[in-house]
This record gives sequence, structure tokens and C-alpha cells, in this order.
Amino acid sequence: MTDLSWETLDSDISYTCGGFDVINEQVQLPDGTAAEFDYLSENPSVVVLPFTSDGDVVLIEEWRQAVKRHNRGLPAGGLEGEESPEEAVHRELREETGYETDAIAHLTTVEPANGFSDAVFHYYVANDCKPTGSQHLDTDESIEVRKAPFSAVLESVRTGEIRDGRSAHALLYYALFERDL
Repeated sequence: MTDLSWETLDSDISYTCGGFDVINEQVQLPDGTAAEFDYLSENPSVVVLPFTSDGDVVLIEEWRQAVKRHNRGLPAGGLEGEESPEEAVHRELREETGYETDAIAHLTTVEPANGFSDAVFHYYVANDCKPTGSQHLDTDESIEVRKAPFSAVLESVRTGEIRDGRSAHALLYYALFERDL
């Protein structure tokens, strides 16, 4: 097979903010052509599919400024410092929903847009989630917590009510590969 690798000749951060960086790289393509490549760089994230002991899914409702609408989805967020994905799952679940559990399992890991981003999403299912306290939201978060049966949440993906790609992927992956059909 032909080596399709690009050689990175130089790399700089073009823009940085609290959530991500935009990286500009000078690259050489396999045929020797020099080019520029820009991509979005961010810390790895976790996405949590939380179930109560009754089998309901714990959902969050929040405003998403980029699309100017309310978003129904699953708890998610970036890893902080040297935190493991498992530690981030527990922290994000507690912070965004006020729920906790000891029962988590890895579902899958994906690169959701590797043509223009180095983002990595680690997906987990959390079972037997119980409300144990209040939310501890970030300064730019305003989240309401809801619960719904898995079948209703899955239907929300089909009808387009849940449009968040991270949440849709978790729900569909679980429905296809993990739950007893």
C-alpha cells in the first residue's frame, strides 16, 4: 500500500480560547506538494448515557449558542488535567445532573470529525444512577435535568428532536450493539 502520510513541517496556534485551539500547519503531501492545513484542537471528551434504576435515561436541556436553540441531550464534557475518562464520566454526571453511580462501562470511542478536528469522544453507559446532590455547573452552563424512558429518547433521535450528534451516536450505538433487542 502507498504511504499516504503527510509530513508536518511547521505548526502554530492561530487562535485559542477556553474550549479549543485552531492549529495551522505547513505540510508536505506524499507527492511532495507543500500545503497549509488548519484544524480544531480540543481535549478528549466523555459522553455519558445515564440510566436510573427504573430504566429511565437522565437527560439534560441546555441552550446552545452556536445553533441558537435549546438542546436535549446527554451529559458530556472534556477531560480536565490528567483525569482519566472514567473520572471525567463521574465528574460530568455529578456536575451536570446531580446524579451519581458506581456502575459505568465503556461503550466506544470515536473521532467525530477527523477531517477538520482532533476531537475524541469516549462513550460510557452509567447504570443505576441516583440523584445525590445538586448540580455544580460551569459558569457558561445553564442546564435543566429531565428523565424519559429509553424508547421515548430513541424516538426523539428518529424525529429530530434530539439533534446533538454526540447524544444521537450514544443512543443509536447502545440500541444497535448493547441492549437486548
